[in-house]
Amino acid sequence: MVLYDRFGRPLLHLRITVTHRCNYKCIYCHMEGEGGFSSLELTPQEIYYVAKAAYNLDIRRFKLTGGEPLVRDDIVEIVSKIASLKPLDLAITTNGYYLVDYANDLVKAGLKRVNINLPALDHEVYKAITGVDGLDRVLEGIEKARRAGLNPIKLNYVYLKGVNEGELWRILNYTKEKGLILQVIELEPVGIPEKTFKQLYKSVNDIEKEFSRRAVKTIRRKYMHYRPQYHLPDGSIVEIVKSHCNPQFCKHCTRLRLTANGSFRTCLLRDKPYINITSILRNKSLSEEEIVEKIKEVIVRANILREPYYR
Repeated sequence: MVLYDRFGRPLLHLRITVTHRCNYKCIYCHMEGEGGFSSLELTPQEIYYVAKAAYNLDIRRFKLTGGEPLVRDDIVEIVSKIASLKPLDLAITTNGYYLVDYANDLVKAGLKRVNINLPALDHEVYKAITGVDGLDRVLEGIEKARRAGLNPIKLNYVYLKGVNEGELWRILNYTKEKGLILQVIELEPVGIPEKTFKQLYKSVNDIEKEFSRRAVKTIRRKYMHYRPQYHLPDGSIVEIVKSHCNPQFCKHCTRLRLTANGSFRTCLLRDKPYINITSILRNKSLSEEEIVEKIKEVIVRANILREPYYR
């Protein structure tokens, strides 16, 4: 029985921040909009309880994110526990630096697909954006992920004015060569200073018009914020992700978010509400079944609070 919010939007996805730690310092990082750094992290078992509660409410698609999820040395265990629920989708968003180490084990644990941040293919531009000279290692990790069988592999390219605009077509050619999907992401005014946003923001509308003109087929992904997916004549596939001042993005939101320190959050763009569940997860007087049931009640409550940011 799928849950619907007050605006008729189904709740189908749970996005789980597993850590705020990261080995990168990307200039556009919003850390899922969760504010300042928190050292508190849920254990694999606690994350499993939340995933099980969500699964029992027909939320069958899970995305692990951060920070950088692969800095957790128990990330394979986390994936394995969620995979034991047999979800429809289980994915990770990563900077790709540690994929070369983890790809095979993640696939064996049950990971289905991966999103990899790739802001540039030029080494200097990449380092300027991420703070790390890690491009070669990331490209090696992408190859490892391909060979391990993760599919689809999507490359997240955040479009930054005056920084990596010239990298778009180079990255698109790379995705075509490797059989990957490119996600062009418009910068979001979340988790970064207003001055930084104004300095780096540039609308992706012109890019979208160009891909729309070239496309031989366009798919609207209804339950993924209604984002367009353009299929180009050369076989390339491009998705456009833009939340800024976009009512269609909000109208088709199907997500609830779990923060790294154990709170449900209804929207990336809203500071509130947060509903903390650590007192439930760490109540030693409760059985697993009781914990799961109580979390289900909180999810139902949180879903009622979901509402579009842009209308």
